[in-house]
Amino acid sequence: MPTTETTEHKALREAVSALGKRHGRTYDREQLWSEAAKLGYLGVNLPEEYGGGGGGISELSIVLEELGAAGCPLLMMVVSPAICGTVIARFGTAEQKRDWLPGIADGTRTMAFGITEPDAGSNSHRITTTARRDGTDWLLTGRKVFISGVDLADATLIVGRTEDSRTGRLKPCLFIVPRDAAGFTRRQIDMELTAAEKQFELTLDDVRLPADALVGDEDAGLLQLFAGLNPERIMTAAFAIGMGRYALSRAIEYARDRTVWDAPIGAHQAIAHPLAQAHIDLELARLMMQKAAYLYDAGDDVGAGEAANMAKYAAGEACVRAVDQSVHTLGGNGLTREFGLASLITAARVARIAPVSREMILNYVSHQTLGLPKSY
Repeated sequence: MPTTETTEHKALREAVSALGKRHGRTYDREQLWSEAAKLGYLGVNLPEEYGGGGGGISELSIVLEELGAAGCPLLMMVVSPAICGTVIARFGTAEQKRDWLPGIADGTRTMAFGITEPDAGSNSHRITTTARRDGTDWLLTGRKVFISGVDLADATLIVGRTEDSRTGRLKPCLFIVPRDAAGFTRRQIDMELTAAEKQFELTLDDVRLPADALVGDEDAGLLQLFAGLNPERIMTAAFAIGMGRYALSRAIEYARDRTVWDAPIGAHQAIAHPLAQAHIDLELARLMMQKAAYLYDAGDDVGAGEAANMAKYAAGEACVRAVDQSVHTLGGNGLTREFGLASLITAARVARIAPVSREMILNYVSHQTLGLPKSY
C-alpha cells in the first residue's frame, strides 16, 4: 500500500476541509448533508453507473475525517453510504441497486443499519431477530437497540437470522425494511450524548416483507454481513480521528495565545508534550485506518478485517486522549460552550464502545491474529 496520499486524495481532503470550515461546529445537519451530496462526497465510494464517484472506503473515510476535523461530522455517513451502500453495491440484486444506490449517492435517500440487540451485545451470533417464510414473503420478528438515525432513514437494513434447511441452524441474513412497514415501530432512547443523530430501539412484530427484501444470497450471510461491518469500523476510525483533530486544533490555538506568565502556555513542556503525543497518536491511528481502507478496497476482506479492527481500536483510544488533553489544556474554559469541547468528552467515548468495544477487538486480535485460545 502507498505510504503517502495520492494527489487526488490530497485534493479531496482540501476540498472537503474547506466545506467543513464553512459550516463549522454550529452546522445544520440537513444543510451540510445536502451540500456534501451535491458535491459528490456522500456517494464517493459507490459505483459510477449508479451516480457514485467510483471510489472506495479510502475516499469516503477522507470525507468523514475532514468534516469531523472541522467540527461537523456526519454520523449517517458511517451507516448509509458506507455500510448499506457498500452491501447493496456488492451483493444487492440489479433492482435493489437501481432502487437505492442513486438516492444514497445523491443524499436524497438514506438507510439505517440495525444489528445490535438488547441481549446480544457484541455477540452477533446471539442475534434473535428471525425471519421465517410465509409463502413467497418473509415475516421478520425481533428487537434492535442503539440504531442511529432511524427517523431520518427511508429504510433500515436489518440483520436477522433464517433457518438453514440443511442443518436447521440459524444463519445471518440482511433485509431492507421500509420505515412505514406494518409492525415496524421505533422508540427514541433518551441519551445524555449530544448529537444531531438520535438513537432508537426498534420492534419488529411479524413485519411482512416481499421476497426481494432479502439482500443478496440467503446462504452468503456472514460474507455479506462483514462486507458492511469492516467499512463500519474504518469509518468509525475516521469519525474518531476527525473528532480528535478538531479538539486538538482548538487546544493548540488556545495554547499559542493564552499567556499566564511571560510566555504562552504552549511554550511549557507540561502543555506542549501531551499535545504533541496526542497528535502522534492520531497520525498513527490514521495510518492503520488508511491500511484498512486500502485492503478493503483491494478486495482483501480477511486482511481488512484485522486492520479495520485495529484502526478502530487505535482511533478510539487516540480520540479519547486527544479530547481529554485538549479540555485539560483549556482548564475551566474547556468546559464552556464557547469553546465547544465539553460535549466531546462524552462523544469521544462512543468510539471506544461502538460499534464494537475495545475489549472485543482485543479478543479478535488475540484469537485471530495471535492464535490464542478463547475464554468464551
